[in-house]
Parts: sequence; structure tokens; C-alpha cells
Amino acid sequence: MKVVIIGGGASGIMAALNAQNNADEVLILESKSDIAKKILMTGNGRCNYWHEPLDIASYYTDNPDNLLEILSKQEEVFKQLSSFGLVPRNKDGYFYPLSNQATSVRDMFKYQLLKSKIKIINDFHVINITKENNIFTIKSATEHITCDKIIIATGSNAGYKAEISEIPEILKRMGHTINPILPSLTPLVVEGAKKYNWAGIRTDAILTLISDYKTIKEERGELQLTNDGISGIVTFNISGYASRELFNHHEVIVRINFLPAIKDVKSYLDERGDLLGDVSMNELLNSLLNYKLVGLLLSISHIKGDTLYKDLTDKQIMWLVNNITAFECSILNTEDISHSQVCTGGVSLSEINPKTLESNIIDGLYLTGELLDVDGICGGYNLAFAFITGYLAGGAISHA
Repeated sequence: MKVVIIGGGASGIMAALNAQNNADEVLILESKSDIAKKILMTGNGRCNYWHEPLDIASYYTDNPDNLLEILSKQEEVFKQLSSFGLVPRNKDGYFYPLSNQATSVRDMFKYQLLKSKIKIINDFHVINITKENNIFTIKSATEHITCDKIIIATGSNAGYKAEISEIPEILKRMGHTINPILPSLTPLVVEGAKKYNWAGIRTDAILTLISDYKTIKEERGELQLTNDGISGIVTFNISGYASRELFNHHEVIVRINFLPAIKDVKSYLDERGDLLGDVSMNELLNSLLNYKLVGLLLSISHIKGDTLYKDLTDKQIMWLVNNITAFECSILNTEDISHSQVCTGGVSLSEINPKTLESNIIDGLYLTGELLDVDGICGGYNLAFAFITGYLAGGAISHA
């Protein structure tokens, strides 16, 4: 039996290593000049490859039941990664290689592939896949390769410029449903962001995503303010939801609480004002908020920095507190896919067997990783999902 894996990323490599026990030949076809390039991009070069636990609430998918079945194998997959030689460093549930280098993860996989004598063809661009008489034919512009079983593990175009994969359209022609593929874990573009002059500010915040007046998602974490809008992990974690709402032509707003650590900001400012005496607004807000942010919030509240807190009217205080705790900005768009870490959308998870990752439409065809309509928040969730699905697909072939 010959098995071909299309895609030499995290899920493709795991699939290849697990399929080899029951295959005469395992071949990886990679469109880039080398395998595992995306692994090097994760975790700012440190490779946050896992999270514990992998809870379903940290993912978006069109089929939660199937996702839950897939995630049930997380413990045995983590053990296999360790058996390959990956030594983990656990930082509050976020797992990195002990070396703190993504190259360690890539090199570990290269060592395993070399020992397994799994063949790799780089710079292979698939333009079509067909099946006839139980044999798959994979075509590029210059050659074709046949096989008995095929695992498609191509991921997405997230993080790459001007690279378009033919795979989603090929799968669509083969009968699969492709949910809209959109940016996720990406910055958001805010209407009129430049007028705020807030670029460079980093602060703890709660973001509430609102679409057509309905709350969709709320996250807390570090917010980064940019020339074009908002970024940082807290933004990334709501961005997939924003992508889908914008795609459906909904009005999308993000409400920002710049002081999430303080429950009752009005009472706190009153008490702080009493403690400090005749205190100006600049002094009152000093050490609570970034100085640049203080200037912005006072400006949009029409309050001068040298105004004494005791001289503010109740209306001015209410307005200021609202701007601090419920600042609203309209979202025009996300950054494009080349600036995103992953994508949301892809092959509907309802069209695969969650125990084997085999297609329910085409026998012998397996689909893994980011190609499926599953995306997680920041923190190792997406890479872990890729490892698990590759493990299941390869293992299913190995035990067939």
C-alpha cells in the first residue's frame, strides 16, 4: 500500500510517522522548499506547541461533537511527542520545548522522518486530485503520482503572502463543503484609528465583540493599539468571530475596558481623589493607565489634564468613566490572511469521521489540521489540534 501525504507541516509529519507501520511506501509532498516552515513561526520562534488542558471551549468549529471526539486522544498524542524526544517546558499550561526554540521541534521531526526513511518531495504544487478504480492520482503541472490512500494536511495560507492553494477548490469538486476561509488570530482594523494617536500603547484590557447589538465574545488580556486599530493576544482571540460576522455583513463593534482590574471605577476615582486631595486629572490617572492613553481618554471626554478632579461635574465623571470602561470602536475589517496566524473556516468537520479523520464522502481520503473548520485561541491549541489529527489519520491507516 502506498500512502501520500500532501503537506509537510505539523499534521502531515505526524500523519506520515503514524502511517508507516502498514504502508509499503509513505511519501510527503510539500509545496515549499522545506518542511515544517510554519512550526518555526509559532510562539515568536519559541513554538508554543501544546496547551493543557485542550478544552473544547477554546476552539471554534461547525461540529463541536466531532471536535470533542478528536480531542479525547490528546493524552496519547502528547506522550508520542515526548517519545520522539520533545522535552516540554510547562509555563502555566503553555508548553514549549525546553530549549525555547522552535527549531528544536522542527529538527526533532526531521530526525524521525530520516530514521523512518520517509521520502519527501519539496516544491510540489498540487493542481488536481482524482480517484478512479480505488487509485488516487495527484497531479502537478509537470508530473503525476498515484497512491492507494491520501492524507491532505496542507493547512492554510495564513502567514504567507501571495500563495494560493488549489486544495480547497479540489475538495469542493470532490463533493466536500468548504466553509468560508477567513483570517483568524489577526489584528483588527478600527474605523478612524489614526485620529486616536494611540499606536504603541500596550495595556491589560477586556474586549467585548458586539455584532448587530448582540454580544458575541469577550476576552481579557494584553491589548496592543496600532496605527490601524487593535492587536495583541486579546484581539487575536476574538478576531475569528469578527471575521465571520464581517463576512456576513454585520455591524461589528469592539467595546474596550481599559481598567479591568477595578470593578467600580467611579468609586475608586472618588476614593483616590479624597486620598490625594486637590489632585489634577493627570495626577489622578497617573500609574493607573498609560500616560498616552490618559491623554486620549481625557481628550475624548473633553477634560483638560490640569483640571482638578473635585471640579468635575457628575456628567463629566460619568462620561470619563464610560470612556475608560466601555470605549467603543467600529471594526472595518481584519488584517488580511498573510498577517494572520491561522484561518477560520475550511472543510466542514461534519464531513469527516472524528475517530479516523477519513472523509465521509471519499473512501481512502483523510483530512487533517487547519484544512478543517476548526480554529483555536492563542496558546498552542492550533498546533496541538494539528498533531492530534495527523496522529489519528496516520494511525487509522496503520491499523487498517
